[in-house]
Amino acid sequence: MATVIRLKRMGSNKKPFFRIVVTDKSSPRDGRFIEELGYYAPLKKDDNFSVDMERVSYWVSKGAVPSETVQNLMKSKSGKKK
Repeated sequence: MATVIRLKRMGSNKKPFFRIVVTDKSSPRDGRFIEELGYYAPLKKDDNFSVDMERVSYWVSKGAVPSETVQNLMKSKSGKKK
């Protein structure tokens, strides 16, 4: 089973909210997932991204591949150390 770490869209029309999930590559974008790792709320000004980096590293060690968007979010998160 090929696993990926990607965004799952939630929220209403014009108010998107995303959850960062580990899922099977063949499942639909908003379908079944294995584990929820965090969230991304693009409309919020502050604290719009949170992810459990320990679980991400665990899943990456098991062969999960993060999507390009998730990679960019994690890169920006690691660059914004307070």
